[in-house]
Amino acid sequence: MLHSQFNPRRIATGSVWDLLWLGIFFQPQPAPRRALLLGLGAGTAVTQLQALFPKIAITAIESDPIHIQLATRHFGIDSSRADIHRGDARDFMSEYQGPPFDLIIDDLFSGSSGMPSRAVPCSLTWLRGLERCLSEAGTLSVNFADLKELKASGIRTILAEQKRFKQGYGFRHPSLENVIATLLTLRSKPDDLRAQILSVPSLASALRHDQLRYRVRELKTR
Repeated sequence: MLHSQFNPRRIATGSVWDLLWLGIFFQPQPAPRRALLLGLGAGTAVTQLQALFPKIAITAIESDPIHIQLATRHFGIDSSRADIHRGDARDFMSEYQGPPFDLIIDDLFSGSSGMPSRAVPCSLTWLRGLERCLSEAGTLSVNFADLKELKASGIRTILAEQKRFKQGYGFRHPSLENVIATLLTLRSKPDDLRAQILSVPSLASALRHDQLRYRVRELKTR
């Protein structure tokens, strides 16, 4: 199942793809240099990140060759700043020994049952593997099909430990069921997020014209 969209004249899509990376703006003056995307789709999130952060280097893992072909040939990905691997994200995570990432987006979904759901269960073990590859001040973003899927994951447990991740937020689009959990290595507030969004002219314009739509709430550990 493939859903993706991007208008090169407008960074925000007004849909769920915006929420995958929006949590990076909890950081003061975010400038991620390295990002990991697990699940490429047709590359919307990659093109958005490349437009927002010109110096970013992106590694993307995708198991479907058709998705890779669409992303590289038709959706405007700058291949000089994107290293796309065909393979299983679980294998990549278990074998990765390279430098850490400032942003990790887990967008691993399957539509084999007719309804989108996570392709890899977001267990505590899986989250620890993602955490291992994250830089000291990095941001982790995990897409869930709905609130039920989030509650069944290891998100609350890893937040309750208060070790690496100090705070978590859940992003939702007003008309979609998805919940994107953003885990932070610092403490921040929704007002900080909004201030950073408004400091980027293209995003400020999108927010004013209702082209960037989100609701955000802190994730509780109980």
